[in-house]
Amino acid sequence: MGKVVTFGEIMMRLAAPGYERLGYARQLELYFGGGEANVAVSLANFGVPVEYVTRLPENELATACVRELRSWGVGTDFIVRGGSRMGIYFTETGAVARPSNVLYDREHSAIAEIKPGMIDWEEVFAGADWFHWTGITPAISQGAADVCLEAVRAARKQGLTVSCDLNYRKKLWKYGKPAAAVMPALVEGCDVILGNEEDAEKVFGIKPDARGYLSVCEALKARFPQAKKIAVTLRGSINANHNTWKGVLYDGKRLYESCSYDITHIVDRIGGGDSFMGGLIYGLRTWPDEPQRALEFAAAASCLKHTVPGDFNQVSVAEVESLMGGNATGRVNR
Repeated sequence: MGKVVTFGEIMMRLAAPGYERLGYARQLELYFGGGEANVAVSLANFGVPVEYVTRLPENELATACVRELRSWGVGTDFIVRGGSRMGIYFTETGAVARPSNVLYDREHSAIAEIKPGMIDWEEVFAGADWFHWTGITPAISQGAADVCLEAVRAARKQGLTVSCDLNYRKKLWKYGKPAAAVMPALVEGCDVILGNEEDAEKVFGIKPDARGYLSVCEALKARFPQAKKIAVTLRGSINANHNTWKGVLYDGKRLYESCSYDITHIVDRIGGGDSFMGGLIYGLRTWPDEPQRALEFAAAASCLKHTVPGDFNQVSVAEVESLMGGNATGRVNR
């Protein structure tokens, strides 16, 4: 198999320690993260050759970010340098009835000012067989949306499988166009679509009927008939620390449903959907004729991500398969 390519914005994440309030914290913990970078790290941890593409400025923080990606085994050869700043986001981890909170400081970031032609996609996709993007990227700016569409079209032309995570972020769509006006042209080029019920409604106006997530999958398949797989993540939020989690996968004929995980002590839920996507890409590539197994791998990988601080899912194939096999005791491995 060839390499996987992902494209999007990576940011510096500054997090209030533990359960401290962001406005009262006296120090912040630094991580790097972003939807497509998180998927790239998951895949690298699973042994998949992966290349991450973005635009970053020429400064010490951006260089530290590139070094971090390389430390996880992610390829960075096609990162374009330019612009004046990295995007930043601040997080506060919620507890019980107090939800987590995210504040963005990413306007005029290097990738927000990207333009078509800055990336040689033909060169980037040489030796690749899969391209992944998320709905966060076209929400950043018109330029980022244009380059994302440029990438999707180049990937289709070169015969790659294209996947997307709809990832609707209402705080980001500020440059004058709504998601509904931008996303259809991008999603039309996708073979695998991931979302949740809110993404489908906010972006495409698709609301579930009495059949719930099956109706959402069918409606997305009808809207985008070229898609071979539609996946939906299903999070039940009991409180900020306690969620249920599972996923479904639809191939146009049959709906597959993963087992449900009861995650009672969440460490960090940011990156949960990205870890599901990373697991799904790995699963569909590794077991192309076993969609149920691919789905179970994605759900288990994402369940484990909820136990890890930061954006990146720091788990191995062996750990995911152990959970898939029912080993959820958390006993010390000796």
